[in-house]
Formats: sequence, C-alpha cells, structure tokens
Amino acid sequence: MKHIAVVEDEDMMREELEAILQKVGYQTSGITDFENAAAAILAASPDLVLLDLNLPGMGGFQICRELKQKSSIPVLVLTSRDQLQDELHALDLGADEFLTKPCRKERLLARVSNVLKRYEGRNNLLEGNGFLLDRQTYTLYIHNQSVILPQNQGKILEIFLEHGSDIVTKEELCIALWGTAEFIDENALQVNLTRLKKTMANLDMPQQILPVRGVGYRFVGQTAER
Repeated sequence: MKHIAVVEDEDMMREELEAILQKVGYQTSGITDFENAAAAILAASPDLVLLDLNLPGMGGFQICRELKQKSSIPVLVLTSRDQLQDELHALDLGADEFLTKPCRKERLLARVSNVLKRYEGRNNLLEGNGFLLDRQTYTLYIHNQSVILPQNQGKILEIFLEHGSDIVTKEELCIALWGTAEFIDENALQVNLTRLKKTMANLDMPQQILPVRGVGYRFVGQTAER
C-alpha cells in the first residue's frame, strides 16, 4: 500500500484530501507541524508528498527545497496559487507535478498515480547527504541536476554508499572495479579515486574520501540527514 503525506494547513481540505486518497487504497499521513514540516515528512517516509504552498511556519517552497536536498521522495504541489512564476519556481526546486485548486478528484488521482509510477524504480537509488546515485546507470542527482558518472567512478561511489560509515578496504575497491584484488597496480586505484575526487569537487560535493593508513578509505559525510 502506497503511503502519501498530505501537507495542508486547512483542516477540512486536508481531511477531504485524505478521504479521497484512502478511498482508492492509499495510506495517508496528515502533516500539521508546519514549523518542522520537512523533518516530519522525512520521519514518516512516505512514497509521495501532496504539498500546499501557502503554509504557516516553513513555507511550501522551503519544504520542497529541503525535501529534494535530502531525499528522493516525489512532491506533487497542490495549491490555490495559479501564477506561472509559482509553478516554474516549484518545478525548479524539484517538484514533480503542479496542480491548482480547485481540482477535480479524478485529475488529482491521475497525477498521483503517474508520479508514483515514475518513481517505482527508485529502489535503484542510493541516497547520500544531498545527492542520489542510480546504481544501474551511475547517474548522480545533485543540486537539481543530473550527471552521468564514468563507470569506474560510479562503482567507487556505489561501494562507499553501501558501506555507510565503515572503512572500505583497498581489496574491496579493486574487486568492485576489476573483479579481483590480485595483480592490481595500486596506482591504477589511486588514479580512479583521484578522478572521482575531482568530479566531486567540480559538483561542490562536501564529502571527502579519506585514507585510513594500511587499510583503505572512508567516505566522510555521506549519510543523508534525517
């Protein structure tokens, strides 16, 4: 059962939206802590967020920005604001859909279904602090842009994310890159690590690859904030 978080400050509207969604089989959570809305949404870990823009406390634009910086959760904006600049700004921040109120329930449900279908493959995504990595294509999603990494750089970043805060040994890196740790010149590993570091610097990624003497490397700052 898909889980949808409804971020709406008008009680009757929020209850109506939740009833519409529940009637067709969705689980819902009404978010009412607007001062800490992004944190509340992340804690609920929904499959989709239905987001109003005119909210007390943390505004809808700020919520959308923070969610997209910290997670891969899709966002469908549903708002009474019908200015083109509002729609363009929301989409620029990473919103996946934009609908204006009032909206027929059939249209809303169709958009919800379409967004969820687009994200069905997100199990392929590995999440870091401020970025996502598609482990199938090695596409890096960061700062509202996507960059396809060279295969070896993608493999290195993938193994660091899979290990979390643990040390990744030189042998593990070699096996990930070449399928073996035997007869591998350490300079070849260093070349690939250096290239990934350069790519990270060019993308303004704050994470660092730090050597652990005699063992391997640690990827510092990779855990997504929750």
